[in-house]
Amino acid sequence: MGRGWQQARAFILALLVGGSFLPRQAAALERIVFGINWVAEAEYGGFYQALATGAYARRGLAVTIRQGGPQVNHTQLLVAGRIDLGLADNMLLQFNLTARDIPVVAIAAFFQKAPQALLAHPDAGVRSFEDLRDKIILVATEDRLTWWQWLKHLYGLRDEQIRPYTFNPAPFLADKRVVMQAYVTAEPFVIEREAGFRPVVLMLADAGYDTYANILQVRRDFLERHRHEVEAFVEASIEGWYDYLYGDPEPAHELIKQANPDMTDALLAYSRSKLREYGIVDSGDALTLGIGAMTDARWQSFFEKAAEWGLVPAALSLEKAYTLAFVNRGHGLDLKRRLIAR
Repeated sequence: MGRGWQQARAFILALLVGGSFLPRQAAALERIVFGINWVAEAEYGGFYQALATGAYARRGLAVTIRQGGPQVNHTQLLVAGRIDLGLADNMLLQFNLTARDIPVVAIAAFFQKAPQALLAHPDAGVRSFEDLRDKIILVATEDRLTWWQWLKHLYGLRDEQIRPYTFNPAPFLADKRVVMQAYVTAEPFVIEREAGFRPVVLMLADAGYDTYANILQVRRDFLERHRHEVEAFVEASIEGWYDYLYGDPEPAHELIKQANPDMTDALLAYSRSKLREYGIVDSGDALTLGIGAMTDARWQSFFEKAAEWGLVPAALSLEKAYTLAFVNRGHGLDLKRRLIAR
């Protein structure tokens, strides 16, 4: 990489650590604290790319990315004002906030498809979701009220089949009867590396679990006071995602590895390739409306399903859950074409 990237990297690192060596002009930047819903990894590559390449700074934003994890509840931190923007795994989480009259609104969907999947041993007789009815299924506590409810309703599964998923593949590897939850962008790689076999992958989105994921959320009071900054954040993030997917991802990967030393180059490369292969970020409406796209029709469709399953009240005021004011403008499509043409 050239000298320009090295200088930019030094500046970004100074911003990240909040040191006293910031250039004087950086003091004018509007500070934004953004919480991701897991540890730093390729699934947040576009945000780290926007940070690393200065896309946020060029719009007057000094963005701090705070990692999540199994012990971090960024929804609570967002509601309490400890972070300014956050990510929700799925639309059900937003519905729950709206149903409780908590003033948080969804403003962009950076994943058009949820990367959630189930993994099975290749010789366990699992080739479809219909084959799960006699299997033990490892499900994390927080997911028992989201995609598990959908899966149970649609395929006649039972709560008795559940065992706790602790983000450790050991129970899955030890017993061929066990099915494990996963992200298509991560765990299949880990299983193949550690156990030497390629698991069967059942992606929930392919079976009709059509929630948006990595949904950007903001408190309404913050949005009212900082509308310009929120708009700038969304546009810079969109550009970061196009740059990450179709350009050179190394700037983002450098920051991700600094934030999460357990991350490897091999896993980052694998995850990025799966984000593209499965169309997690850039597919469906995003192909014409731009990354982050959302539509009224899709919100309405998933809401109706969730109400039918009994997960949300049918009387919920759906219009309070989200706004399309910051997306669907085709922002970044020219950048995508330029990057692909290189």
